Amino acid sequence: MPRLENRSIIVTGGASGIGRALCIAFAAEGARVVVGDVVREPLHVGGATTDQLIAEAGGVARFVEADVRSGDDIDRLIAAALELGDGRLDVIVNNAMVAGKHSKGLLETSEDDWDIILDVGLRGLFLCCQRAVRQMLTQEPRGEVRGRVINISSQHGMVGAPGNVAYSAMKGGVVNLTRQIAVDFAKQGIVCNAIAPGKIVVPREGGQDPALLSYAHARTPWPRLGDPEDVAALGVFLASDECRFMTGANVLIDGGFMAF
Repeated sequence: MPRLENRSIIVTGGASGIGRALCIAFAAEGARVVVGDVVREPLHVGGATTDQLIAEAGGVARFVEADVRSGDDIDRLIAAALELGDGRLDVIVNNAMVAGKHSKGLLETSEDDWDIILDVGLRGLFLCCQRAVRQMLTQEPRGEVRGRVINISSQHGMVGAPGNVAYSAMKGGVVNLTRQIAVDFAKQGIVCNAIAPGKIVVPREGGQDPALLSYAHARTPWPRLGDPEDVAALGVFLASDECRFMTGANVLIDGGFMAF
């Protein structure tokens, strides 16, 4: 039997990259997936949308345009999940974030850079967690668990990322918010964990920054860098009934980066 059969799962930032791989992996294991993002089309790679790929493979998915900075948009994500999940929200994966051109060193970071990275990556994650947990607490447990929260953190939430002050601060907040939710709601049957990816190579217009790739290879003992499917495989475990006694963890998937 599929490991996530008929479970309803929200993935924010699900149109592209890691979020896209998570959605596809969840659906392949029988989940009903709500793909939340500000755009439906996958960035940089083109081709079919995430929900279209899932439907073509025989799965169930719905795209909902949503900005995680908006409580109303998050409510629409949860409403869609409840509709697909016969009144339940089983899992939320908080993956949406902004970095890119806004992620700079301390002296170069403007107030606007700081605000957008923290607003999407931490405030938005807080709002999603708050609304999702509120819904999950109304649900009867399946086994021991009423619902699961999976936050996408980063190795750079535990160490300084050179020249990325707002991003590192935001991801550090994600790590500790994950622990806080796990501690506060374990007795009510809420499981909350984080995934901390290392360097994950996703298709980008114009390719990857050669200097960044060189640095990542030099710091990663494994002979290759990660791909989104590596993260998705871990996500399936954390979303499944196999993950019960594990909560409050920040699970590294980084090819040994943090062990080096």
